[in-house]
Amino acid sequence: QVQVVESGGGLAQAGGSLRLSCTASGLIFDDHTMAWFRQVPGKEREGLSCISWNGDSVYVDSVQGRFTISRDNAKNTLYLQMNSLKAEDTGMYYCAAASQGVYCGEWNKYYYWGQGTQVTVSS
Repeated sequence: QVQVVESGGGLAQAGGSLRLSCTASGLIFDDHTMAWFRQVPGKEREGLSCISWNGDSVYVDSVQGRFTISRDNAKNTLYLQMNSLKAEDTGMYYCAAASQGVYCGEWNKYYYWGQGTQVTVSS
């Protein structure tokens, strides 16, 4: 059974930093493209950043230059370093996995999901 568990969310001040982690079990982590999504109330979940099995990464414009995605395949863990946080970064952050053959930015092709971790940024 696949389990995806996020951690590291919390409260931060604008301009501050947080680091999210996501641990996946029950799957061959190296064989999966991984991504971070964000959802705010009343809006659809949006893809923020993704990383392929070999480390190639994609960022959407709103987080480019502020967020860094990385993975440690030996630990089955995905990370999201979030710097220069803004109030609009507030939301529930989800980790998701897709098969290796999925292009990183095909946001609708992810099929393993975690329960999310809340990030709140105060201005």
